Amino acid sequence: MVALFHGVLLSIGLILPLGVQNVFIFNQGATQPTYFRVLPVVLTASLCDTFLIILAISGVSLIIFKIVWLKSFFIFFGIIFLLYMGWTIWRATSKKHLAEKQRPLSPKQQISFALSVSLLNPHAILDTVGVIGTSSLAYSGGDTYLFAVGCIVVSWLWFFLLAYLGKLIGKLDSSQNLQRNINRLSAIIIWMIAGLLVYELLF
Repeated sequence: MVALFHGVLLSIGLILPLGVQNVFIFNQGATQPTYFRVLPVVLTASLCDTFLIILAISGVSLIIFKIVWLKSFFIFFGIIFLLYMGWTIWRATSKKHLAEKQRPLSPKQQISFALSVSLLNPHAILDTVGVIGTSSLAYSGGDTYLFAVGCIVVSWLWFFLLAYLGKLIGKLDSSQNLQRNINRLSAIIIWMIAGLLVYELLF
């Protein structure tokens, strides 16, 4: 049970800080007409996190990131992606865009965006590999599985809760001012993460 408790606490610490994935799920909760319509992004993000956690604990990802040039290429690609993602979200705050009725993303669009912010975000993946993967080395046998379950359960619960919080706040935003401010904050956070990756890549 110690391994399970460790996995829960560690996952909470990693998943709570604002990041690209969290911001996107929250935004979808705020913009989709019903909570049911936001399930594609919640389920996709949860499955992606489960996949990354399993890779980290199995040691596969640790082996991959020992290849220096591959890690550098992945980070560089992630920086470009984050810069583009931030620009796209910031553009959504323009007066022209706000003057039009914002159309919620379709399930297919939700899934594709959720895949990209989950699997193309090197900052999140490096955290998963460096923290969860390394921490799992302290356990063996059944304890390793308990540790993984703790991490995965927190991930799923958090994404469902985050989308629900987005839905609650979205109902209070009749003027779209809140949504505009959320989008601006989202873009700034994404650009800050990209900046941290640039620093990591260069120094």
